[in-house]
Amino acid sequence: MAESPVPLLRTHARHAPWNARGLAAHAAALVDSAGVKPTNASARATPSARAIRFYVANGLLDRPEGAGTAATYGYRHLLQLLAIKIRQREGQTLDAIKVEMKETTGDALERRVAASLAPALSLHVDPVQKNANPVASWRRISIADGVEIHVRDDSPASSDDTLVALRDTIRRQLGV
Repeated sequence: MAESPVPLLRTHARHAPWNARGLAAHAAALVDSAGVKPTNASARATPSARAIRFYVANGLLDRPEGAGTAATYGYRHLLQLLAIKIRQREGQTLDAIKVEMKETTGDALERRVAASLAPALSLHVDPVQKNANPVASWRRISIADGVEIHVRDDSPASSDDTLVALRDTIRRQLGV
C-alpha cells in the first residue's frame, strides 16, 4: 500500500521557519518537482519574496511572524503558497483562489496540496543508507525534464538560497 502523501508533506515543516526567499525557494522546488504544467505566464512564474509580500498584502497568505526582513513564515504559509501556485497552474485566478482559501480549513488545505504533490513528495526527501552510516536525507531539485540534482541535507549546498541559485544557474546553462 502506498504511503499517504500528507505525512510526507508534513516532513517539510521541519525546514520552517523560513524568510520570504527561503519559503519561495522551498515552494518552488516542490511545485516544480510535481510536474504540474503551467497554463499561463503568471502560473509559470516561480514564487519570489516579492510575490509572497503581494500575497500577504492581498489576503492570500496569512501575515508572517515579525515584520520586514525579520518576518518568518511557517508550515501553514508553505501550504498556502503551494495551494496558490498549484491552483494558478490549473488556470485559476487569484480572486478565485482567495475565495477558495477563505472557505478551506487547514486540514482540507493540507490534504488538497498533498494530493496534488503526491508523486513529488515521495521523491523529494529520500532517506538513503550509505556504507552503514546513519540514514542521510537528500533533497531532490528538478532542473528540467529529465534533469535533477540531489543534495544531502548536511551539505553546505543544502540551504534554500543556495539550491535556488544552483537550479537557476544550471537552467541558464541548459537554456531552459
